Amino acid sequence: MTLSIPSLEPSTHGARAFLSKPRKALLIDGAWVNATSGRTFPTYDPANGRLLAELAAASEADVNAAVAAARRAFDSDPWRGLTPSARGKLLWRIADLIDAHVDELAELETLDQGKSLKTGRFGEIPASAEQFRYFAGFATKILGETIPTSIGYQPAGKKIFAYTTREPIGVVAAITPWNSPMLMVAMKLAPALAAGCTVVLKPAEETSLTALRLGELMIEAGLPAGVVNIVTGLGETAGAALTGHPDVDKVAFTGSTEVGKLIVGAARGNLKKLTLELGGKSPAIVMHDADMDLAIPGIARGIFANAGQVCVAGSRVYANRSVYERLVEGLAREADKLRLGHGLDPQTDLGPLVNRKQADRVAGFISEAATDGVEIVAGGAQAGEEQTFYRPTVVTGVRQDMRMMQEEIFGPVVAVTPFDDVDEAISYANNSPYGLAASVWTADLSAAHRLSARVRSGTVWINCHSYFSPELPKGGHKQSGWGYENGAPGLKNYLELKTVCAVI
Repeated sequence: MTLSIPSLEPSTHGARAFLSKPRKALLIDGAWVNATSGRTFPTYDPANGRLLAELAAASEADVNAAVAAARRAFDSDPWRGLTPSARGKLLWRIADLIDAHVDELAELETLDQGKSLKTGRFGEIPASAEQFRYFAGFATKILGETIPTSIGYQPAGKKIFAYTTREPIGVVAAITPWNSPMLMVAMKLAPALAAGCTVVLKPAEETSLTALRLGELMIEAGLPAGVVNIVTGLGETAGAALTGHPDVDKVAFTGSTEVGKLIVGAARGNLKKLTLELGGKSPAIVMHDADMDLAIPGIARGIFANAGQVCVAGSRVYANRSVYERLVEGLAREADKLRLGHGLDPQTDLGPLVNRKQADRVAGFISEAATDGVEIVAGGAQAGEEQTFYRPTVVTGVRQDMRMMQEEIFGPVVAVTPFDDVDEAISYANNSPYGLAASVWTADLSAAHRLSARVRSGTVWINCHSYFSPELPKGGHKQSGWGYENGAPGLKNYLELKTVCAVI
C-alpha cells in the first residue's frame, strides 16, 4: 500500500514565526552570529523532504569562540556570583518558558525529527521542563562536609579543621543526539547549570531547531551571556573541535558507542571528565505467568514508540515457550494497527525515521536477516515517497550471533525468541556488548527482583518498559556508557570535590 505524506504546516504562531527566518545562527556569548566561514547546511522535514531551514555550519574557529565565551562566563561575577537560590530560580523560569511554548516546541520537534506530535506535546517537551524544575531544587543543596581528622602532628596549641566543598567542574561540552532532541538537551543543560558550570552545546546536525529555540527562551529567562553557547554543525568538524578542545573540562555525550570511543580518545589531551550514554540492545524477558494483556501493548510501546529510535528500545524479546506464540501474534497485531503518517497529523501513531540514511540502515538489517532465514511476521518494508518510513516489524527465528541481535538497529524492529528455563533467558539477555536497560514481565514479584539482579544493565523495569522521570538515574553498563544522568548522580557529573585542611 502506497503511503502518501502531505506537507503540513504548524498551527502555532511561534513555530511559524521561527521558521519564517530560514537562516539560523550560532549563539556565542549571548549574541546570534553567523559562522565565520559563512557556510550553512540544510535541515529537512524527514516525512516529505521539505527544507525547513539553513543552519550555520560552525568551524573550529567558531568552536574556539564559543569555548572562550563559556570560560569568560564561568570566571565572571554575573554567573559565579549568582547565589544558589537565584540560580535555581533561573532554571525554574526556563522551565516555565518551555511550558508556555510547549505547543510551538512540539511542532518544531515533529517537523525536524519526525516524531508524532503527541509524543512531543504530551511527553518529551513537558519532560524537558521537568528536568529544569528538578535540578532547580538541587542548586541550593550542593553541600560539603566537615571531617574530624586523626592528624596529630600540628604545632602545639593548634587544631586541625578540615572540610570538603563541591565546585562546578568548569566548561562543559554537551553533545546531544537526534532521537529526542529537546529532552536530551534538557538532561544535560539542567544539571550543568544547577551545578554552576557553563556550556557549549552542540545539538545533532539532523535536529537542531528546538535547541536553537531553547537558546532564545534561555536569553528571555535572563541567562547571562556566555553561560550557554550553541554551535550547530557537523560532528567531524564542530564536534571534533569541541571534544578535543584543551579548555573544555568535561564532555557529556549521548550517541553511538562508536562515537563514544572516539570521544574517549579525544579527551586524552587534557584528561577531560566524561559522561557517555551510548548504545543499547535492551532485552525484555517474558515469564510464563506474565499478564499478557499488560505485556503485549507494553512491549510494543517499548520498541515501536518514536519509530524505535530510542536508546533503551526493547529490541530483543525472550518469551517463555508457553506464551511465545501468543506474544508473537499479539506484537504483530500491535505492529499492524499502528498508523504511519506525518507527525503533525493527529491521527498518526508513528512518524518517519530521522532521514533516508537511517531508514536504509534499518532495511539493511532486515534484508540481511531475511537472507539468513529469519521470518518476518509483520512489517519489514520501507514506505513513503522519501522512503524514510519503516513499517513496525516483528521477526522470529533469529540466532543470537546474528548482527541484528548484537548491533543497535535504532528502528521499529523487534526479534522474539522462545526460552525453556530462566537460566537460558538470562544467558540470552546478557549475550550483548551493551547493558543500558532491560525489562522483566511476570506476576511473581520475587522472581522479578531475582531476575533484575541477574541482568547486566543500568536500568531494569518490571512489568513496564521505557518509564522515565528526572529523579530516576539513567546510565549503562558494559559498552552502553560511563556515568549516570538524572537524580543526584546526574548532578555529581558536573561537580568536583575539594578538600580543605587548615591548622587553626
